[in-house]
Amino acid sequence: MQTSDPQPSNGGFRSLMDNRAFVVLWAGQIISQLADKFFFLLLIALVGDYQPPVDIENSMRSSVMIANTLPAVFFGSAAGIFVDRWSKKQILWTTTLMRGLLTLVIIVLPKSLPFFPLLLTVAFLESILTQFFAPAEQAAIPVLVKRHNLMPANALFTTTMMGSLVVGFSVGPPLLKWSQNWGGVDCRQYLVGGLYALSAVVLGILLPLREKKHTESVALHPFSDLKLGLAYLRKNRLVSNAMVQLTVLYCVFAALQVLSIGLAEKVGFEENQFGFLLSAAGVGLIIGAGVLGQWGERFHHLPLPLFGFISMGGVLVLFSFIHQDWLGVDLSIALSLSLSMFLGMGAAMIGVPMQTLIQVKTPPDMRGKVFGFQNNVVNIALSVPLAVAGILADILGLRRVLIAMGITVIVAGFLVWRSTRKVLQDAI
Repeated sequence: MQTSDPQPSNGGFRSLMDNRAFVVLWAGQIISQLADKFFFLLLIALVGDYQPPVDIENSMRSSVMIANTLPAVFFGSAAGIFVDRWSKKQILWTTTLMRGLLTLVIIVLPKSLPFFPLLLTVAFLESILTQFFAPAEQAAIPVLVKRHNLMPANALFTTTMMGSLVVGFSVGPPLLKWSQNWGGVDCRQYLVGGLYALSAVVLGILLPLREKKHTESVALHPFSDLKLGLAYLRKNRLVSNAMVQLTVLYCVFAALQVLSIGLAEKVGFEENQFGFLLSAAGVGLIIGAGVLGQWGERFHHLPLPLFGFISMGGVLVLFSFIHQDWLGVDLSIALSLSLSMFLGMGAAMIGVPMQTLIQVKTPPDMRGKVFGFQNNVVNIALSVPLAVAGILADILGLRRVLIAMGITVIVAGFLVWRSTRKVLQDAI
């Protein structure tokens, strides 16, 4: 994004790799992210152990997903308040260890239908702990990384996040099945719990995170702290604008998860191969984040998010005109995969600079509140389109929805860019 701050030229991934503290945090993130994906897959697989009737099996799987998602919507902001008052390192390793222990608790749960709510409770508690981990992780990055290295640091974390989605959901099922065949049905829980425990050891023992002592009582001011965080976002329009752009970005990706099923069939894939389009977008995001991480300081004067919104909106509109009956199956598939990668690269031009901007412009004593609120908003942005996009596609048709989304994304990009430019000009 265009900012008023010059960026030194000695950033990039190489200098990050010389920062041992950051490398340890990054390693802990990799292990924890994989454990999260494996845990989600484990929950879905465990539904079968309860021998559900055929007519409610899908509903039980959905209830597990909901139980693992609701805390992200309701507790994200509240969790961020505690991050500002507690040791970030302690939050990181204790919440990770507790998630590992909760995973092992599943072993002793009765596997019969009346006790299924106990599994939902574990999924719910696991997600609550994750809401503390996420803002603490984001708030720890600017503590460990110098300001001119925040762009590559966020690029690396974004790359890892997307990579864990691709790797976790592709490697997870066979790995869980292998562990069950090798060590019995409970070995799946030991595998996932062991990954959480390993991440806790890395973050708790190896992470050299030095912070100021927190002497205030956490329980005294939770509501006033929440109001303080919201007041800060209203006052700092650069940060709030960045958060709006991230919200739009995640809304697009969430809607695309639903729309990609119909889109895949239209361009020539089998209906169950829609994951190829999402994976291509993930690869594009990884490529874009890698470029920004290594050479981002060369582009700091450019309105990168505006380019990103134009790219994403243009791709969504172009998607509406691709059809295997018009272009042939091979060309249609090749073009759709290329466009998906381009959409992912546009997403990187929004996500990486905006996350960096929030970290740079947010003072240390406000980071937990701001990142907690961001986590809350992002999870809502991921949830609402999942419920709405499919209904709109059924009512209006896939093409109209894609065109409307594309135009909306481009217009939103211009509006936020103009607002941000005005804030920067007023600051000067």
